[in-house]
Amino acid sequence: MTSLNNAIVLVTGANGGIGTEFVREALARGAAKVYATARNPRTWDDKRVVPLTLDVTDPASIRAAVDAAPDVTVLINNAGASPATASLLTLPEQDIRSTMETNFFGPLNLARAFASVLKGQEATAMVNIHSLLSWYATAGVYSVSKAALWSATNALRLDLAPEGVHVLGVHLGWVDTAMAVHTTDPKLPPAVLVSRVFDALEAGDHEVLADEASALIKAGLSAGIDELYPQLKSL
Repeated sequence: MTSLNNAIVLVTGANGGIGTEFVREALARGAAKVYATARNPRTWDDKRVVPLTLDVTDPASIRAAVDAAPDVTVLINNAGASPATASLLTLPEQDIRSTMETNFFGPLNLARAFASVLKGQEATAMVNIHSLLSWYATAGVYSVSKAALWSATNALRLDLAPEGVHVLGVHLGWVDTAMAVHTTDPKLPPAVLVSRVFDALEAGDHEVLADEASALIKAGLSAGIDELYPQLKSL
């Protein structure tokens, strides 16, 4: 179990709707300091928040973040990119590589870089934000990148558990942020999502199914490919 009380938290993608809520809720739960990272960090009205420049696709930027934040106890890999859902057969290769750099290699490289920091302290944790699309390949390269991150999270959990680092993976559907303005499907409020994530972290859980849609998709994995993708039956 990892308490947020007196924790030192680093949040990637802190300028976005979910990232901002992670910062706010960590402070509400007693975090002593929150590194709020982004490519262009903004100012905050709480002295416990430390704005920090971080580009998760840039190894030098990651190394600089480790140097600037050597006391982190909770790493939250929240930053991500949501590209066009074009077919993998037609999407430009550069777009595929760019998405993988942000959604897979970014969190993985942050985990590798901060592993020594987390292993050196007590009650430390890593939180990786996946998606229900980790299990449902209808969003092209986004699904591919999140599936890769989900698998990496499982592997990292096995690597870090003996070192006392708790790893939590989070699956979610639509969240009511700017990224979801185009859809009328049900959306989870960011505050509800983050509350569920931190509740799970403090309870020692390994996985969060943040909404009903995520639970339904995971339950459907055992039904077989034809059931998960009914469009195949019509071909």
